[in-house]
Parts: sequence; C-alpha cells; structure tokens
Amino acid sequence: MSKNITLRSNHLEISNKIKKILIDKFRSIGYSTSENITKDTELVISIGGDGSFLKTARELNFPEIPFFCVNTGHLGFFAEILPDEKEIDFFIESYLKGDYDINELPLLEAEIKMENKSRVEYAINELVVRGNRSRTAHLNLFVNGNYMETFSGDGLILSTSTGSTAYNYSAGGSIVDNRLKILQITPISPISTNAFRSFTSSIILPVDNTEISINPEYKSDKSILIVVDGEETKYTDVEKIQMRNTNKKVKLIRLSDYEFWDRVYMKFLKTYDYKLNEIKFK
Repeated sequence: MSKNITLRSNHLEISNKIKKILIDKFRSIGYSTSENITKDTELVISIGGDGSFLKTARELNFPEIPFFCVNTGHLGFFAEILPDEKEIDFFIESYLKGDYDINELPLLEAEIKMENKSRVEYAINELVVRGNRSRTAHLNLFVNGNYMETFSGDGLILSTSTGSTAYNYSAGGSIVDNRLKILQITPISPISTNAFRSFTSSIILPVDNTEISINPEYKSDKSILIVVDGEETKYTDVEKIQMRNTNKKVKLIRLSDYEFWDRVYMKFLKTYDYKLNEIKFK
C-alpha cells in the first residue's frame, strides 16, 4: 500500500526550496508526494507562517489527517521546526519512529444568518465581527440567549484557546493555556461613554454548552465585515451570527520537546533572529 505526504507552501523562495528538500527526502524513503490530499495521504506539511497553515487547513476543509508545520514566516506559533536541514532530518526520523504527540485543535463553528440564507464557517483561531469601512460597529451580544451588552466600537473577537495567542492577544485579550477549552470574547477599541456603554476587557466562557450570538444593529449601511482566521468577507443584511463548539478538530503534530508555555516564552519574549538559522543554499 502506497503512502503519501501532501505538501503546501507559500510563495517565498525559501519555502519552495524547503518543499523540494522535503519532497526529495520523503520520496527517497518510499513515499509519494502531492499538492492535494489523496486517499493515501497520511500527513499534510504546511511550509510558511501561521497564516499559511490556517489557509491550508481551510482550503483542505479541515481534514482528519494530521498537519505538521515548518516555519519560514515570522512568529510561527504552530510550527515545530525552522528551515534548517538538521531539523528536517530530526523531524523525519521522529515521524518514522512515531516519536511525537498529536495536539487536537478544537474549531469554532459560526452560523451566519441572513434574511433568506445562512452560511457556516469554521475557525481555528478566531472569528472577528467589525464595522464596514472603519465605521463604528453596534453589536448586541447574547450568551445562551441571555442579553449581555450592546457593544459599540471597532468590533468583537471570538477566539478559541488556540487563538488566544493570535489577534486576541494583540487586542489585549488573555493568553489561555491550550489545555483549557474556552471561548474568549475580546473587544476591539470599545466605546464606553454616557452614550454607549461596553465592556472594556475580555470575557472568558467555558466552551461546553455555550452559544454566543451577535445581532448587528445597523445605523445606516446594512453591512459588516466578518473575518475568519484572517480571511475577510463583507456581508449585507446579517441578522444573527451564532457561535458554538463543534466536534470538528484539526490535528497538529508536536515533537517530543513541545510545551505550551515554553513556546509562549520563545515566541513572545525571547529575542531571536530566525533568519540566522535558514538553510544556506548555494
């Protein structure tokens, strides 16, 4: 029975070179490789930054096949190795021996309801609801059907525990240990005045048995922006956005030395120049 590795990369020169190296190494040990998932695919390798991984998972419709990420971008929070040939060899050796763990990333399910239709989206990191054309967003927020606030400001971020270190963190939200299964609501530039009253800090809720609803309140233009893991779409006449936990998950391979808080320190506090460790090509 043949074994296949699916490889996706961004368009950087370094990413394409790493992709070729991985293709050559896997083919030399009897694997086939492909750009898309086949019936024999047992692993998807994403080469690039965090955005590349999120885009790949979305394009491949969040398969049950595990992912492995090689960082040729900037932060690389999802990535396990840098573009270094020794690290590539270590990864392949670990993979063949089964010396790794599987980190399951729960997805956020969002149903976007319009007047005569609806659409379902899935997010690994977050879903963001913003005003169109930099207009103030007015959003009625409900938790399990209970009114919480009418938010006024730039928008709201609904993040998973995985996404707590992404846009959520940049907007002032809390970093959450990824062993905790939560949903976090973080305001973006909230307005809190006599005219508009909004929470100014993030709200953390248990993921189980929690449904978050946002009902946009339109003052003029009946359009809003919804951003799912960095992919922005303009919607018109959205009546309600309902977000909840789902059984869908994305599997991410973690090598034996992975530890969440060590990764947080390395990515956010430690001074490090990734470019010094890139493979030197002739």
